[in-house]
Amino acid sequence: MSGRPAVLVIAGSDSSGGAGIVRDLEALADFDCEALCALSAVTAQTHGQLVSVHHVPPQIVRTQIRAALESRAVGAIKIGMLGTGATVSAVAESLPRGGGIPIVLDPVLLSSSGGVLLDEEGREQMRARLFPLVTVLTPNIPEAASLCGVAPAASREALLEQARSLLTTGVHAVLLKGGHAEGAEAIDLLVTEHDAPQWLASPRLRARCRGTGCALASAIAAGLASGQSVEDACRNGKEYVLSMLYARAPAG
Repeated sequence: MSGRPAVLVIAGSDSSGGAGIVRDLEALADFDCEALCALSAVTAQTHGQLVSVHHVPPQIVRTQIRAALESRAVGAIKIGMLGTGATVSAVAESLPRGGGIPIVLDPVLLSSSGGVLLDEEGREQMRARLFPLVTVLTPNIPEAASLCGVAPAASREALLEQARSLLTTGVHAVLLKGGHAEGAEAIDLLVTEHDAPQWLASPRLRARCRGTGCALASAIAAGLASGQSVEDACRNGKEYVLSMLYARAPAG
């Protein structure tokens, strides 16, 4: 059996290939990680529209996770789109306890075109049942605001307040992504239980790329599976996404 670290990805598919589990697997391959999969939903999408969603029955999601965990040792778990409260509950019931396997949760609420990818019950179940199991939560600015029930943050003070609010739900670390903000730099905020807040800055590029949130969370999971600290995994994940955007930025 390969000695490469393995990551279990629990996420939905995207027929356009721009996001979801396709993007997760690309990122894990780039980090030389093996991937195990539990499919939560099948979506029909273009790069500009969410056409339709089929939710995989929660019992099948549960069975996939348990079978994957029995197949080989897993170094980290990455969770993306879940879709419904029933699926969130099934995932929460199936995850290992005790903190031995780091878990990265990208709280996918909407598609980039605005389609709903997690229902209201799912949001409530996610906060109550999944967050206490999570090592790193990776919301963007609109997602963080929605999960906190407040307006999107427009200042560093508001970002810090929302990240700390999410930290009180039981997650060990929050990486609040700044891609939706304005300015010459894209600044992410990393808040953990014990360390001082870290502001992770990179140039803001004139590039559009779907699936960056999926790629970032999977890159962080790959780092954690390889034994990196949360801070190093987040910094390296951000650098990885920056390289994706550089490849798509217009010349000149």
